[in-house]
Amino acid sequence: DGGTRTGRGRGKLVGRCGKKRVTGAPTMIHTELFADLGIPADYGRDPRRPAYADATELEDVGPNIVGQPQRLAPATAHAWHRMQQTAAFSGVELLLVSGFRSIGQQTGLFRQKLAAGHDITAILRVNAAPGFSEHHSGRAIDIATPGTRPLTVEFERSKAFAWLTANAAAFGFTMPYGRGNTFGFEFEPWHWSQLALPPQSEAAREA
Repeated sequence: DGGTRTGRGRGKLVGRCGKKRVTGAPTMIHTELFADLGIPADYGRDPRRPAYADATELEDVGPNIVGQPQRLAPATAHAWHRMQQTAAFSGVELLLVSGFRSIGQQTGLFRQKLAAGHDITAILRVNAAPGFSEHHSGRAIDIATPGTRPLTVEFERSKAFAWLTANAAAFGFTMPYGRGNTFGFEFEPWHWSQLALPPQSEAAREA
């Protein structure tokens, strides 16, 4: 999925897009919607998971691997294109699976899985609750590469993952959901975001 990243303070929904921060009261998320989906009312407290509002400024970045149009926050869109092009120069093909995903889309994803008979506990191990996904910010991406099944741990064994591990930080991206991550999500080697990394290079600042 691409879970969540920071925003302190209970009762505050924080969304970041570029330099913008959007705050609001997440009453519906923490009450009626969670109850409707069977999500624990204290979700996000232990383990600590920050909440996000939907990004308000997004750019088209082309279709994903199944032809669906994708959008990202402007700075992240620029960084993604630069990173994709740089990887290509090294013979590595990076493909976009998911970019921005709204709270409404995340809610729909949960409803689909519940309707298919999935247990809410199992769903929450791989998908952040609506309002808590990094994808809401427009600054998180799920990446695939030819030769491996998308959104599986197979990606860890790919040339693309090795390249990202060595180079993604230069474009401002980190992999937040490693093995044993503090957010309680399963290992997601395909999920990379710009929400945790302080500028560490000129490339990251320019992105």
